[in-house]
Amino acid sequence: MLSKVKLFDSHISTGSYGDFLEGIIQLAISGKSSYACFANAHMLMEAYDNKAFNQVVNAADIVSPDGKPISVLMRLRHGIPQERACGMDLFPDILRRAEQEQLSVFFYGTTDEVLAAVKTKANKEFPTIKIAGSYSPPFRALSDAEDENIAKMINNSGANLVFVALGCPKQEKWMHAHKGRINACMLGLGQAFLTYAGLEKRLPKWIRNLSLEWVYRLYLEPQRLWKRYLIGNSKFLYRSVKSFLP
Repeated sequence: MLSKVKLFDSHISTGSYGDFLEGIIQLAISGKSSYACFANAHMLMEAYDNKAFNQVVNAADIVSPDGKPISVLMRLRHGIPQERACGMDLFPDILRRAEQEQLSVFFYGTTDEVLAAVKTKANKEFPTIKIAGSYSPPFRALSDAEDENIAKMINNSGANLVFVALGCPKQEKWMHAHKGRINACMLGLGQAFLTYAGLEKRLPKWIRNLSLEWVYRLYLEPQRLWKRYLIGNSKFLYRSVKSFLP
């Protein structure tokens, strides 16, 4: 398993992009109930402010440095030449490896329309991929019986990989609650469903390398995301600088 280093109070996995891809595939092959988080500044600030959520992050088998600021901070704090291993980049590569290894996949979360678009794209790109199923849960709290039926449905599908798109921190909490109950590797990929399906534009790589994707997301959803990015990013920057002070 990939080693981890500490950033603030959270433990982030280290390795090359290929190491993260291989680590996820090996978890799926093992049949172990496991999960991977994809950490950005927002997730780390949520974890810093909420100790219970920090335990959720730290209990993950893999915590990938999804955001460029995370990989930069790992380099500065620990001297690690850390690559960014972004969920949006890994998603299609994981699907490709799943097809090669004959691993079955399940898509959970978001809406029926988005799920249909994701499956259409996956079937087109990877004609022999095994899609075990998909499910869009209702936008409300589930009863214990409903939750149990969903877990049984996923397990009965024979899925090896469960891609989860509920948004942070909901998807991470869901995976943590179902570790030991769902017999697959769960991946909290959030926004990756939309970009993969072509329902949301992704910015050019040079903008992503400047860590400016959040500006575009803020432009798309200002009312929902202004607090996350303007306040959350300021907190991240402040705490990053503070961590270097004596």
